[in-house]
Amino acid sequence: MTLRVHIGVAYNDNIFNSRFLQGSIMTLETTLRPGLHSQAIIERDNDVMSESITPRYPFVIERGEGARVWDVDGQEYIDFAAGIAVNQTGHAHPKVVQAVIDQAQKFLHIAGTDYYYDVQVSLAEKLAQIAPWEEDTRVFLCNSGAEAVEGAVKLAKWYTKRQNVIAFFGAFHGRTMGALSLTASKYVQKDGFFPMVPGVFHVPYNNPYRCGHMRDQVQCEAHCGCADYIENILFKRVCPPNSVAAIIFEPIQGEGGYIVPDARFIQQLRDICDKHGIMLIADEVQSGIGRTGKWWAIEHFGVEPDIVASAKGIASGMPLGAILARKHIMSWGAGAHGTTFGGNPVSCAAALATLDLIEGGMMANAVEQGAFIKDALEEMMTHHPSMQHGRVQGIGLMVGAELVMGEDLTPAKALRDRVERIAIDEGLLVLGCGESTIRFCPPLMIERETVQEGLIRFERALTQAEQEAGLL
Repeated sequence: MTLRVHIGVAYNDNIFNSRFLQGSIMTLETTLRPGLHSQAIIERDNDVMSESITPRYPFVIERGEGARVWDVDGQEYIDFAAGIAVNQTGHAHPKVVQAVIDQAQKFLHIAGTDYYYDVQVSLAEKLAQIAPWEEDTRVFLCNSGAEAVEGAVKLAKWYTKRQNVIAFFGAFHGRTMGALSLTASKYVQKDGFFPMVPGVFHVPYNNPYRCGHMRDQVQCEAHCGCADYIENILFKRVCPPNSVAAIIFEPIQGEGGYIVPDARFIQQLRDICDKHGIMLIADEVQSGIGRTGKWWAIEHFGVEPDIVASAKGIASGMPLGAILARKHIMSWGAGAHGTTFGGNPVSCAAALATLDLIEGGMMANAVEQGAFIKDALEEMMTHHPSMQHGRVQGIGLMVGAELVMGEDLTPAKALRDRVERIAIDEGLLVLGCGESTIRFCPPLMIERETVQEGLIRFERALTQAEQEAGLL
């Protein structure tokens, strides 16, 4: 069955024509998703893959190009998820693919902690060039975001000769034991794995929409109490500041709900660190590498960290992570930290191509398309009950829409989950985060036409979910 719709979405018998979604007529096809081939692979997966993997979306990829993907049944989807904000340059960008082929034909691995190779040095030089501080930089290359976080914390402890670390509620830093100990997003991620690594203290993260100190939004916006809590409660009653090696934070919380903090809060963290000799670690695993329209999200706040953890989008989907630090800080001795596969030459080649493409126009495109998505979502707030009192927030192509039930801001988790599933049927990949937020993090190369079409598919999914819930 083929359903033909104008740019606009039906609400019962009415048509809403968003000024952001006008300009053409598109044909959307309603077909069986997942198809028979997809169902067969999903059944095989269920028999052999670890059950620790969360229930996934019924999409089985065959191939991708740019911001569109096709499943094994030949059905097309728009990708607003980018492999959890990883595919910065889009799927199978020719320049990245060619870089991978060229390097793979030379050598696949040699262990960069034992021997030398140019592509690893070239990538480290480029990362040092774009580091978010004026000082000279040293780089350690690893395999993933969790590894980058683990190494960043190790480095902070080594440099300061201190043992404790401050992290934030809502944070996600990874699933290996050290990174997991810093994570405070969902208890299920820790359940069954206690005790955690000792010496980690969690504090509220700046979020006036849902203040961690139970204050109303106006009060929190006027004066955030999160930094005060560190100074006046944590340091005075729990752990002395001279025992704290680092404060680690996400400049924009990812898994926590795409929360953009107030710039004053980030500056206060920097001030606390300067006052007490604490390292400020920016976890830019999801927010970095051009996603917000700058190389690093922290650059939007006018603050320079001491250490940066990077991964995800750094190599367009090839496994790679990086720790960047001020040169005088990354002065640990030989053998203090190492890796076998980190800095893999094929991944480094993909990263160099990725960074070149992002710098060549995709970073600017993230600003333009991200602003368009935010404007469109804010207009949707005027006529969608689950968005009316919700939150639309983000920078660049890291945008979140938090769905709530009424003025009391009850998280609409079931509704959010339903929207994600209906979106699959509409041919759109979106991912949730936080309690009830949907994140919009497409590839940085996404074109306006694809953004518009994806937003139409999203609004159709949202409309159906709200109708099923009796909200429309």
